[in-house]
Parts: sequence; structure tokens; C-alpha cells
Amino acid sequence: MEDSELIELVQLAQRGDREAFGRLAACYQPTLFAIALRRLRNRAEAYETVQDVLIQAMRKLPQLREPERFAGWIRQIAVRMSINRAVRRPPDVSHGNEAVNYTEGAENSPLDCLLESERAAAVWGGLSRLRDLDRKTLIAFYVEGRSLKEMSDDFASPVGTIKRRLHTARSRLREELGELELQTA
Repeated sequence: MEDSELIELVQLAQRGDREAFGRLAACYQPTLFAIALRRLRNRAEAYETVQDVLIQAMRKLPQLREPERFAGWIRQIAVRMSINRAVRRPPDVSHGNEAVNYTEGAENSPLDCLLESERAAAVWGGLSRLRDLDRKTLIAFYVEGRSLKEMSDDFASPVGTIKRRLHTARSRLREELGELELQTA
């Protein structure tokens, strides 16, 4: 799709033209699906996430100030919604037939899945014991996928301060996780 056509479709969609939004959705759906599938590794969940992304984009489209940035804007929505869905879903205990058909050397064995879910639970537990600002900083960057600039705006702090907070918060989380290992040993 050419830039001029994209801008025209976005502007029409911003004024409520559903057919224009439908054309945009049809054009970007494969890209959005690839983004969601890469993070979720589940075709059904990726498909549902794409539908959610398109609904969110349709609702938020009037807020997009620069129509030429539509492609990056909608991809960012897909990234954030995929990450949020991956974080909020319960950990997989079993992968159905994959657990039955497990063979030596498989990359994602049931044991690997169990260990990964235990690591995730430990990290979330460590996050819950951090101070509020440290926790919010780490979640904004690593879970929500916010950029340093976005975090700078959200936290009303310079980018350098955000970098320092991330460094400090990571160190504190590392200490929390180290103490957890000592307590369980």
C-alpha cells in the first residue's frame, strides 16, 4: 500500500468510515498475526489477540495525530496486547499430546515448561516484594514493553533517571531473587 493511500484510508477511518478501516485491517492482519504468534506461540490465542488489537485500534484511531505513522502505531498495539495476554494467562502445566509424545532432546519438554513457570512465579514474587516505584518501573519496561521515552513521559522524569531506576530496580530484584534461593536451599 502506498503512503498516500494509507494516509487517505486512515483519515477516512478516523472520520468513521468502516469500509476504510476494514481495508486497513485486511492489509495489516497478517503482520499483526505474526507479531502475536511470535509472542504467544499459540495460533488460537494469536488470532484472538489480533481481533482485540483491531477493536482497540478502531476505538483509539481518532487519537492518532499522524496518519502516516499508522503501521508502527498498530504494530505497537499488537506487541503490547500480546505481551499482556502472555503475562496474564495461567502457566501451561501440560501441552496436551505434546506431553504424551515427548521425546529425548525436545526443546520444550514438560520439565522445561514446569521450570519456566516456577521461574516466572519466582520473578513475580520478587517483584511483589519490591518498592512500588521499582516494581512499576520494571513492569512498565519489561512487561508492558514501554520505551524509555514513554516511561519518561509517564513517570515525569528524564530518560537518564529512568535508566538509573531500571538499573537500580534490576539490582534490587536480583537481590530479592538471591535471598529467595538462599531460603529454599
